[in-house]
Amino acid sequence: MIPYLGERLLVLLLTLLAAALAVFLVLDVLPGDPAALILGVNARPDTLAALHHAMGLDRPAALRFLAWLGAMLHGDFGESFTYHTPIAGLIADRVGVSLPLAALAITLSTLIAVPTGVFAASHHGKPADALAMAAAQIGVAVPNFWLGLLLILFFAVKLAWLPASGFPGWAGGLGPGLRALILPASALALPQAAILARVTRSAMLETLREDYIRTALAKGVSRRAALWRHAVPNALIPVVTILGLQFSFLLAGTIIIENVFTLPGLGRLIFQAIAGRDLIVVQDLVVLLSGSVIIVNFAVDLLYLLIDPRLRAGGGR
Repeated sequence: MIPYLGERLLVLLLTLLAAALAVFLVLDVLPGDPAALILGVNARPDTLAALHHAMGLDRPAALRFLAWLGAMLHGDFGESFTYHTPIAGLIADRVGVSLPLAALAITLSTLIAVPTGVFAASHHGKPADALAMAAAQIGVAVPNFWLGLLLILFFAVKLAWLPASGFPGWAGGLGPGLRALILPASALALPQAAILARVTRSAMLETLREDYIRTALAKGVSRRAALWRHAVPNALIPVVTILGLQFSFLLAGTIIIENVFTLPGLGRLIFQAIAGRDLIVVQDLVVLLSGSVIIVNFAVDLLYLLIDPRLRAGGGR
C-alpha cells in the first residue's frame, strides 16, 4: 500500500505542475500581449511599458513561471488590476460561497441519486425502473441554468419561499446563508443526480448478477439484506468515481449558476475577471480550480482503498 500511496502522490505533484505550466503557457506565453489586452488598444506607450514591468513581461518566460509558481506556493497570488487588492483576499472571500454551494449540491445529488439507482436496479425490467430511468434521462437533458430559472420562477417568484438571488453572508447566521444556496444547489444537483442515478443502477445490476449474491440468497439471506449488505457496498467504486468527478465539476463549473443567482463566488469572480480582462485573476483562478479537480481525484483514488479490501490486499493495484 505504501508504494501505491507514494506513486499516487508523485502523480499528483506532477499533474499539478503540468496544469500550472499549461495555464501559464496559454495565458502568458502564446502570441499576444497580455498587457495590451488589459489596457486596450488605445493605451499609451509609457503606460504599456509600466504594466509590462509590473507584470514581469520584460523578463524571460521561464523566470516568470518560476517566480509565479513560487509566489503561489507561499500564498501570494499577486494583485488584481481591476480591484487593486491582493488576489488571495478575493479568493478567500469568494470560496466561502462556492465551496458550501458545491458541498450542498453534491450532498443533494447523492441523497437523490443513490437511492434512486438502487431502487431502479432492484426493480429491473418493471415499470418503476422505466419511470426512474425516464426521469433520469430528462434530468440529463435539462441545462442547469434553465432549471435554475424555473426554480426561481416557481419557488421564489410564485411561492416566495426562497430568495431569488444574492447572498446575505455567513455573518448573519447559518439559516439565511443556506436558504440563499438551496435553489442554486438544487439547479446544480438535479442534472448531476440524473447522471449518478444511471451509473448507480448500472453498477448495481452488474453486482446483482455476481455469484456471491446468488449464494447469499440461496443461504436464506433476504433479498433486501443481500441488496444493502452485499450489493451496495460492492457497487460503490464506480459511484465514488463519478462523485469525485461531479464534485470537481460543481466546484469549477459554477460560473453560469452563480451568475444566474448573482452569488459572489469563485465562478462569478472568474466571469468578472474575464469581462474586465484581469488576466492575473483569471490565471490564478484557473490554476486553483484545476488544482482542486486534481486533488479531489487523488482523494478518490485513496478512498478506493477504504471501500474495497481487495485493493488493500493487492497493494493498491
